[in-house]
Amino acid sequence: MAKSRILASLDIGSSKIRTVVGTLDDKSEVLNVIGVGTALSTGLRKGSVIDVEETINSIAASLEDAERMAGEPINHIFLGIGGNHIESMDSKGVIAVANASNEITEDDVDRVLEAAQAVNIPSNRRILRIIPKTFTVDEQRGIKYPVGMTGIRLEVEAHIISGLIPNIKNIEKCVLQAGVDIDDIIPNCLAAPEAVLNKRQKELGVVVVDIGSGSTSVSVFEEGVTLHTAVIPVGAENVTNDIAIGLRTSIDTSEKIKIEYGSCIPEDVNERETIDLSLMSKIDTQKVSKKAMAEIIQARYQEIFLLVKDELAKIHRDGMLPAGVVLTGAGVKMPGVIDLARETLNLPVQIGFPQNFDGIVDKIDDPAYATAIGLLIWGTRMESRPYGMAFRSLNLKKAATGIKKWIRSLVP
Repeated sequence: MAKSRILASLDIGSSKIRTVVGTLDDKSEVLNVIGVGTALSTGLRKGSVIDVEETINSIAASLEDAERMAGEPINHIFLGIGGNHIESMDSKGVIAVANASNEITEDDVDRVLEAAQAVNIPSNRRILRIIPKTFTVDEQRGIKYPVGMTGIRLEVEAHIISGLIPNIKNIEKCVLQAGVDIDDIIPNCLAAPEAVLNKRQKELGVVVVDIGSGSTSVSVFEEGVTLHTAVIPVGAENVTNDIAIGLRTSIDTSEKIKIEYGSCIPEDVNERETIDLSLMSKIDTQKVSKKAMAEIIQARYQEIFLLVKDELAKIHRDGMLPAGVVLTGAGVKMPGVIDLARETLNLPVQIGFPQNFDGIVDKIDDPAYATAIGLLIWGTRMESRPYGMAFRSLNLKKAATGIKKWIRSLVP
């Protein structure tokens, strides 16, 4: 009889904290979602902890909600981390192949990735992921996985993602005090694409734009590998703030009218249409123009997409990705966002819904759950990745070697 393992993910956002629980069948390797928990995020801003006690309470509430639905206790999680402090850069590493027969081994791959990690990174930053983009064996370029090949010199082009140590430690502390252990920390810019992209899109060339509350993550893929990642410090809460300033309303009322009446296309809104705020607020009693609100929303979303366009221009992929743009995150549910993105980025655009899982689909068939589901999918695939734990920071190399041996012991 096939054994099932319990996996859980924790997506800590600036607006909501989401927990997803799933089971993984050893035989089918298909993720089956059995529980979901959501809580308001009251102790974070832009991905950074500003109130430890509030953050712990919010995490605990989300975990309890998911445990109640799943009927299973949550003892450990895959943690997603985002925010403006996440940065990325490219690096290169070169080594001489150690084997006398010149056959490249996994140890050689680990060593060349460690060499790529030897870059000038400030002491207050921690490497969260080092991802191999392409290998070169002697003069042969464009190799995806060199183990088993023969050569004298091994090179790698890698993509490094890092975060500020104080921000990471504060979130780790809150999660541990909420009563769960952390299996792994995965940047949100890598997690969301796992849930919304297929292999063909990654091969052709695609950009995932994950619009959260406090920031927007950008992830570019081509030929099956991560080409570029970035975090833009603008998100859906900036839209709410703009509405509050532009229409002179409270933040709570601005959020309500944004969700209920918002649009990215002012041309589709009648100039005479108004919103009576007294119907939804005791503080704001005036009437505001629906078209004026749409103009405010359009301006901010256009800014986000122009910043995405700048990121694509940096890597010479502006308008050059055949699989286009996949929009995900809670901020992409705004009416008209697809048309505005298509017009600004000059690429085909679609909304990315979580996929590649079974179970309570109706509960999480929502772009807002892309990161939480992506974290779980990342967890299910960790054991079968060709580079094993090399995807982790190589500062944890000893721990990584131990985990490798443990994983191999599970394989019959």
